[in-house]
Amino acid sequence: MTGKNTLISRFPYVRQDFAASLVVFLVALPLCVGVAVASGVPAELGLVTGIVGGLVTGLMRGSSLQVSGPAAGMTVLVFEAVKEFGLPVLGVIVLAAGAIQVGMGLLKLGRYFRAISVSVVEGMLAGIGLVLIAGQLYPALAAKAPDSGLGKVAGLPGAFRDALGEGPALSSLAVAVGTIAVLLLWKHAPAKVRTLPGPLAAVALATLAAFALDLPVATVEVQGLLGSIQPPPPSAFGELAGVGVLGTVVAFTLIASAESLFSAAAVDRLHSGPRTAYDKELIAQGTGNAVCGLLGALPMTAVIVRSAANVQAGARTKASRVLHGIWLLLFAALLPDVLAHIPVPALAGILIHSGAKLVPVRALAALWREQRGEALILAVTAVSIVAVSMFEGVLTGLALAVVKTAWEASHVKLEVIDKGAGPVDAYLSGNATFLRLPKILDSLESLPQDRPVRLDLSGLHHLDHACRTALENWAARHSAAGTEPVEVTAAQAA
Repeated sequence: MTGKNTLISRFPYVRQDFAASLVVFLVALPLCVGVAVASGVPAELGLVTGIVGGLVTGLMRGSSLQVSGPAAGMTVLVFEAVKEFGLPVLGVIVLAAGAIQVGMGLLKLGRYFRAISVSVVEGMLAGIGLVLIAGQLYPALAAKAPDSGLGKVAGLPGAFRDALGEGPALSSLAVAVGTIAVLLLWKHAPAKVRTLPGPLAAVALATLAAFALDLPVATVEVQGLLGSIQPPPPSAFGELAGVGVLGTVVAFTLIASAESLFSAAAVDRLHSGPRTAYDKELIAQGTGNAVCGLLGALPMTAVIVRSAANVQAGARTKASRVLHGIWLLLFAALLPDVLAHIPVPALAGILIHSGAKLVPVRALAALWREQRGEALILAVTAVSIVAVSMFEGVLTGLALAVVKTAWEASHVKLEVIDKGAGPVDAYLSGNATFLRLPKILDSLESLPQDRPVRLDLSGLHHLDHACRTALENWAARHSAAGTEPVEVTAAQAA
């Protein structure tokens, strides 16, 4: 009895954390497998990343209740990296991204990720969601997906048309649709039934249906946990000299870091416990990714679905996420053959459902009503990711956000006072930058040519070189017509 009391005093929340860890494990299991299959890597590598997320990142400081693992948001980028560079180089990319994350955390740069435009992040997730949906519709139709995001979207009508007359394709589509239906309707199930997480229930029911009806659908290929772990060979590290690989490392780093830290902010709103230490969380994520890279596994991020399930299940400390990693390890080590019975279209259904949740349709509609510039950034980022690629799409979104901010920051006001006789007084105030130069010159050039002008620049907070030069040239032209020289009151020092 004394020993029990001692255990409870040392770990007062052991019951809550134990129960929450089982829920998170059941949520994470199908998602880890689904993300790996969709990324074009062995299913077990998704479990490896989930295990590292629990046992390595889970033990470290940062966010106490957020759970890490392979994320649907990285699927498209990982698939492109594996297709272009190969699986051995993926480990190098993930390792390098993890090392950069650790460095950024040590330099205390984690907090600055909160300064990234929310519209760019939501646009990034929306683009990922659209490509994920389009890409996963192909395994749902028992078809091969095109390589590019635009090709995936353009090829869907033909894929559906081809599937209508084929028995295996229709069976596969039925399993995917059934899986999505279970996920959508699960919240209406009785409370006792909902103790089983929706994704696991959907996969379990799809597996039972495929087995009982002997459906001709593809199932997950199994290699075994140890057989799937392949650390990158020394020769793969030489690929870091390539521009393409370096660009992918940067993309992995930025996207994984932003997704993790935005997830941390969301999780903090779900509970009243300790707040996230962003720099420490970035170090934890980077350490986990470095380990995943050494094992040749998928990159990890904090995953809002698992994190929310952890909080809602009553977790109180980091013990729940560590235990979930142990359960994943035990499953991968003791029950790997179970994976071989899971239908691929069921996993496609789960990822289509996850992808749909990444597309903020309601948020975009509200944003369009309130801030159309932000809505445009979100939409352009998403479309660019679909049409070109993840990296270029995010860069396009960031560039648009910078231009929008610069445009809004360069507010300038020109007030003209003309009493009908004598000099015309013109007052410029605000920030005069090249972005507003056409407007300034149009207004000044419309002033009477035969009247002296007094130009007061003392109200300007900033006057860039382009504006200063243009104003000097305008003043010279106005004075050259035989009018008195323009009288200029200097701007404040910038």
